[in-house]
Amino acid sequence: MSKETAPIGRQRLNHGGPAMASLALGLLLGMSWFALEGCGPTKVTTNSAPDIEKYRIKTIAVLPFEALATPQTTERRDPEIIGPQGVLRSDISLGIPPTVERQNQPTATVPAVAAERVTQIVYGKLRQWGGILTLTPSETRQASAALGPQAANLPQPQLVRQLAEQMKADAVLVGRVLIYQERGGSKWGGDPAVVGFELKLVGADGKVLWVGSYFERQRPLTEDFAGFLDRGGLFVTADELAAYGAEHVLKEFPFGTRVH
Repeated sequence: MSKETAPIGRQRLNHGGPAMASLALGLLLGMSWFALEGCGPTKVTTNSAPDIEKYRIKTIAVLPFEALATPQTTERRDPEIIGPQGVLRSDISLGIPPTVERQNQPTATVPAVAAERVTQIVYGKLRQWGGILTLTPSETRQASAALGPQAANLPQPQLVRQLAEQMKADAVLVGRVLIYQERGGSKWGGDPAVVGFELKLVGADGKVLWVGSYFERQRPLTEDFAGFLDRGGLFVTADELAAYGAEHVLKEFPFGTRVH
């Protein structure tokens, strides 16, 4: 807006009265909402195999998730989801490479209980879907144990094929928790929670059909307007953040339908 047109704009707003002023303020807040919402980092990333439509998935086994043992950075790095074919690698990378610029980043170790918590959260969301039967993590753990000690050393495609055959499943959902840092302080302020995990749906033939990832370090109102208000204007716990992530990742799940 030029210096010549600015006074005219103000005059028109004043002549419009309180109603026009309220409308202008509402439009301004609306534009601010979308601007703030759009400038934040992407929290959810998903990808599907090009030929996923040829698969008919009706029964899914949930394998208890793993947790990365090495300390991970609590700041978001760009996701590395290149496609579902990367079955033997992490689809989002939050590790810190040995470079000088990364050495001073804050890190956190994934607590031992995080894998079980995220497994149950994701399973709880997925079992609400219609059109598919979701087998429990306990059933899948027992089936894996029945394969013998060598199962722990099997390549993932081979392990999935054996589990799917034994459990009469069409696919196996595997997952990995990459970061799980609890909130420090209270819901009113302090160090925010940080949660990152990835999911992979692997077909009975060992092919990765779908991948989904979630990473979020909760941001304050000034950095994530919509996200902060979505949580009631409070800083949530890691479990609450994980539940939010599971809900939004599974919105892109390619099989079944969500039952409300």
